[in-house]
Amino acid sequence: MVVKLKIFVVIISLLPLNCSIGSKLPTVTSSTETEQAVITPQVDLDQPGEKEVVVGAARVGEYASILKGKRIALLVNQTSMIGSIHLVDTLLASGLNIVKIFAPEHGFRGEADAGEKIKNNLDPETGIPLISLYGSSRKPSKEDLAGVDWVVFDIQDVGARFYTYISTMSYVMEACAEQDLSFMVLDRPNPNGHYVDGPILQKGYESFIGLHHIPVVHGMTVGEYAQMVNGEGWLKNGLKCDLKVITCQNYDHQTPYSLPVRPSPNLPNMRSIYLYPSICYFEGTDVNVGRGTSNQFQVYGHPSLKEAPYLYLPLSKPGAKHPKHKGSLCKGYDLTGLSPDSIRAEARLNLSYLINFYHEFPDKEAFFLKNGFFDKLAGSDQLRKQIIAGKTEAEIRETWQDGLAEFRAIRGKYLLYEE
Repeated sequence: MVVKLKIFVVIISLLPLNCSIGSKLPTVTSSTETEQAVITPQVDLDQPGEKEVVVGAARVGEYASILKGKRIALLVNQTSMIGSIHLVDTLLASGLNIVKIFAPEHGFRGEADAGEKIKNNLDPETGIPLISLYGSSRKPSKEDLAGVDWVVFDIQDVGARFYTYISTMSYVMEACAEQDLSFMVLDRPNPNGHYVDGPILQKGYESFIGLHHIPVVHGMTVGEYAQMVNGEGWLKNGLKCDLKVITCQNYDHQTPYSLPVRPSPNLPNMRSIYLYPSICYFEGTDVNVGRGTSNQFQVYGHPSLKEAPYLYLPLSKPGAKHPKHKGSLCKGYDLTGLSPDSIRAEARLNLSYLINFYHEFPDKEAFFLKNGFFDKLAGSDQLRKQIIAGKTEAEIRETWQDGLAEFRAIRGKYLLYEE
């Protein structure tokens, strides 16, 4: 049974009812199927024996005293919620001094396209300076961090190596270490934290969608991952960051967790979040993976496929202004009939979608993009070459096992929650 997120209302009586940043941040809505709107705050207090997960941000009493009197920069987005109130509102109402807000990919309010550059500006609600970490720079400069004592990270991750929030976190940790600043992670559950799988990123394939030599699915919360980055000396020149993690309560790695807020524009529900590690590989091919539809990361197709059971038309939409094959009828496959629970229960990457589609694709030479993006997603050129060579999924998976065993040994040193 899914453990529901506890709705924690913190010092709400101190907040003006008409000027909450949280109230203006986007919630998950859809004009199509009901399933698209499953990512909403949920409370179910009638289930006997269950304890609600309490995210790190909701444990204000554990960190407010640490931050009191300090100059705080927040690394946050639309997922940085305590119940229905944004972390910015909560900390301001607590009398804490927020001097800057850093925005990751998709922006502070989570509305920008994947890859869309974001500019610095001011938050219109508070006047606090917003500094983009997905524009001209991915790492805060010395000037960006001037006048800051603590940087606080509170962003919902989905547990895949190529989901860029952990890369942003690593760069900010590095900048803090260089400037002798403290870094705090308000931890949140990982919806894909119940398994570890996929190829290990190899030397020479490091990029913003994969900074470190880890598998595609690392099975760690952002707090655990921050500890590993710090402890393994993965910051530049082996620097160590002054790190503090505020843990979740009533959570372990087998706890099913339904996200209360859409983590990015093209992950609209739990089905897409569970499928994401397996079918994001299509982003490195000429295949559309549902961008420009209301079923992002739940359908995939291409105009040239000769026979396929599902037809759809990608169009320009918020969060996907220029989807692959925009305006062209795509033929492919619809995964919206899969239950999220069944996908989660697999607890492994499913390569069959990718391998089978490659075999069906009429022009094999055009399948993988020429810009090398697939290899960056996979972490090396090995997976691409294995698929071209006709290797089976079982044969491919076997080549991952030694690397996964080595990673699990490292990972085990930094876990904050039971397996």
